[in-house]
Amino acid sequence: MPSTDQSAGSTTSKWLSVIGIGEDGIAGLGEQAKTHIAAARIVFGGKRHLDLARPLIKGDARQWPAPFDSAMKAVLAHHGSPVCVLASGDPFMHGVGATLARHVSPAEMCVIPHASAFSLAAARLGWALQDIDTVSLHGRELGYIRPLLHPGRRIIALTSDENGPRQLAGLMAGSGFGGSRFIVLEALGGEHEKAHHSTATAFDLPAVNPLNIVAIEVKAGPDAAIIPLAPGISDDMFDHDGQITKREIRALTLSALAPRRGERLWDIGAGSGSVSIEWMLRHPSMQAIAIEQDSKRADRIKINAARFGVPSLNVVEGKAPQALEGLPAPDAIFIGGGGSKDGIIDAAIAGLRNGGRLVANAITLEMEAVLLDCHVRLGGELTKFSVSRAEPVGSMSGWRPAMPVTQWRWTKP
Repeated sequence: MPSTDQSAGSTTSKWLSVIGIGEDGIAGLGEQAKTHIAAARIVFGGKRHLDLARPLIKGDARQWPAPFDSAMKAVLAHHGSPVCVLASGDPFMHGVGATLARHVSPAEMCVIPHASAFSLAAARLGWALQDIDTVSLHGRELGYIRPLLHPGRRIIALTSDENGPRQLAGLMAGSGFGGSRFIVLEALGGEHEKAHHSTATAFDLPAVNPLNIVAIEVKAGPDAAIIPLAPGISDDMFDHDGQITKREIRALTLSALAPRRGERLWDIGAGSGSVSIEWMLRHPSMQAIAIEQDSKRADRIKINAARFGVPSLNVVEGKAPQALEGLPAPDAIFIGGGGSKDGIIDAAIAGLRNGGRLVANAITLEMEAVLLDCHVRLGGELTKFSVSRAEPVGSMSGWRPAMPVTQWRWTKP
């Protein structure tokens, strides 16, 4: 029977129950969860979930289709009838609960979570969850762990399958973190629970339960490629052909772009992708589109994005302003410092959201003239930067100035 809640004088039928279940199966479920499973006319879940709950299921047990339907058409087809969805652990921790909530009002759902794999792993290890980093690599590229690899940090990473731990160990060893403590926790909460301790380099587990999670205590070797938190990452960490916003100017550019969580950037004339990559490194919710007309540079941007753990960076190969057509509206735009950019700034302004920020850099006189005109017509802030580096001059050292950069920063009314 679906439950009802009284809210502001109205009755809302909770026809959909979402039940988290662990490897301990029915033994780990409370009475309310058991009642919802037994009362459902249809119970959806993966094969493992349905097998674990089989003794309780009185209705029709239906396994998720392959490929998985994120639109939840099968569930929505039974709107109003008692339906139960079984999920691993906490349905709203990288689970099906968030997918369902995009289609079903929370007022129509009764959600009963189980302990997540992250919680179970932390409990086994005695690690405080609030003091560590957690990341789901389930169905995602392993590179997402790269920004988290800092010396002395603890990480709990959820993998996709039995191959995940070995691949993750290989990534870490190849990035200079092979000495990190590597703990594979299998089938947590069930009768087949195991823990295997090694280092990333020494990982040699011949067979791993597909249900696994990896705990890591990060140790950096002398050659470790550590991605710093501050903007202005060393130019040497990027693969580039010289077409790169140099680290000092990049740091100032990121400051001017003023990233905020969940925002999208257009990086026009992206070159090596350094600005859009650093934008995305500010927070996992960030989005960026790197627009680059040179095919070799576009491929290089993808390589850099994977190397820095932001593989979701969207690379659009094409020439602006034509390549901007049809792209989702940005919250901020960066235009690099090359030529005169005929028509690009007008197209960028047209595409920018109200309240969005536009930052353009100029190193040529022609581009500087464009920015001076923009400043006269539209206002904003105009700044000139000059950077010099100490370099050898014979047997001594001297200052070698880089090309000065004029920067225009403008916020769209």
